[in-house]
Amino acid sequence: MDSVHEIAITGQNLPAKYIYTDSINPSQDPSIPLPLLEIPVIDFNRLATPSIGTGEELERLRSALSSYGCVMVTNHRVMVTNHGVESSLMDRVRLVFKQFLALPMEERLKCQKEADGFEGFGSDMMVTKDVPVVHDFSARLRLTTWPEDKRQMKYWPEQPHDFREVLDEYSSKLLVLHDATLGAMARSLSLDDDDSAFLNAVREGGSISARFNFYPPCPTPDRALGLKPHSDGTVITYLLQDGEVEGLQVLKDEQWFRVPIVPDALVLHVGDHLEIMSNGEFKSPVHRVVLNPERQRMSVVIASFPEEGIQIEPLEGLVSGEKPRLYRQVKYSVVDQVGYYWSGTRVTDDARI
Repeated sequence: MDSVHEIAITGQNLPAKYIYTDSINPSQDPSIPLPLLEIPVIDFNRLATPSIGTGEELERLRSALSSYGCVMVTNHRVMVTNHGVESSLMDRVRLVFKQFLALPMEERLKCQKEADGFEGFGSDMMVTKDVPVVHDFSARLRLTTWPEDKRQMKYWPEQPHDFREVLDEYSSKLLVLHDATLGAMARSLSLDDDDSAFLNAVREGGSISARFNFYPPCPTPDRALGLKPHSDGTVITYLLQDGEVEGLQVLKDEQWFRVPIVPDALVLHVGDHLEIMSNGEFKSPVHRVVLNPERQRMSVVIASFPEEGIQIEPLEGLVSGEKPRLYRQVKYSVVDQVGYYWSGTRVTDDARI
């Protein structure tokens, strides 16, 4: 594994496999920053507590996920919102990953992923061997967190000493938020009385994983990307951004927008498979990560996935004469999702009728 960390430290020229031949923003004046995306902020505490304003908040959630495909979920008091994850825990998650990255390479490589595997530390698996693609200038530590009996502890860092404890606590909090979110989404579409339509479709046999992303400084940020443009092959994705360095960008109306850093915030993305299950009511946003020429950036993703081999299709309650079926049935496959990512295609396009 050639380490992007080591490339950044030694100051060597960026290898050709990371370089895009065209500018990342060919029509954008580099002296003019991209506009900020005004991501809607949803009060999840109101969604979880029935009140007079709950219906209004559910409509805001539905509208935001139909238009943007993402919302900002935060504890920031000015926004009067509440996702139930303490800011101190978020800081600890960032800290243990920063400490992991500061370890000697031989210590980090104790968690190295296998060449044909998905978990561990390193670059993502390649499945398009015969098609030349530009690589992401980043490294990832990917770990299954739920169900607990599926955890492969050999990939969970033993150093720093509290890494496993912090990730276990954080992933437990996100599991609660994940289930509450799917329930709120079902209510926003008036699917059923017990709020379980989406949850029942993916919980049995599904999984949740954490992905720690590291983006080192890049001397040519206009010629490389930390993550290429893509939509998530997930059900839901929760992103904990770097507390200081921007990088996430979302494509909306054919324009790239910067996603702002908001204290104590999580960015919620609709995944491709939730778009299919919602029959297109919710949109899975295309997004990417740009690089900084001077500063490193980190982020932490918690994402939920359907069961391997399960058939994903629009829920019956969302298909009618007035709202015809928009997607055919597709079988979920991890390898297929990796293939979509590297080829720059989307399962939602293949599934669309």
